[in-house]
Amino acid sequence: MRSLIETIDQTLLPDLNIESCDPHDPIVIHRVPAPWQVLGAGNYAAVFTHPDFPDEVVKVYAPGRPGFEEEVEVYDRLGAHPAFSQCIYARDGMLVLKRLHGVTLYDCMHRGIRIPVQVIQDIDRALDYARDRGLHPHDVHGRNVNMYQGRGYVVDVSDFLHEEACSAWTDLKKAYYWVYRPILCPLRIRIPYALLNALRKTYRWLRSLRG
Repeated sequence: MRSLIETIDQTLLPDLNIESCDPHDPIVIHRVPAPWQVLGAGNYAAVFTHPDFPDEVVKVYAPGRPGFEEEVEVYDRLGAHPAFSQCIYARDGMLVLKRLHGVTLYDCMHRGIRIPVQVIQDIDRALDYARDRGLHPHDVHGRNVNMYQGRGYVVDVSDFLHEEACSAWTDLKKAYYWVYRPILCPLRIRIPYALLNALRKTYRWLRSLRG
């Protein structure tokens, strides 16, 4: 771990340039120093990997965006569970997490990869576990849940302290059982990112009207 922290401090953080332009859209990554690579980007933070440390990822919050302290608390409450990552180290808007391999359900839709029912069931059980730990699964959608070797994983828990009701996962499951399973899955349809993004923004708008 000491070697990883030194590598982060010497080669990642000094030259990393990320910006959150809109809290409802993924952050903008202007510069990532080699050999670090971008694994993913959320609305407030981005996740990076280094080839010398394949079992860990580094999550860095964009300047001015909240949530770091809350995410650390969430991982403290979750402890060890196979469907969630674990926080190994945290400091000043940066977390080192156990890496969860796989493909997001969002990317599965784009690539036409079949999503088995087991994945949905695994995530359901994981969210029940989080509730038993006093957490409130919030904003669980296709871009922050993974599939790996036919099993489901939750890769973003940063909003699990939000107590207000959130129907994102329930709505995703309805779309899975009503549209994906009977229509899209048998046809192995690949959905362009432009269409997926348009659907995401439309759903967010409808949720704002409903909520």
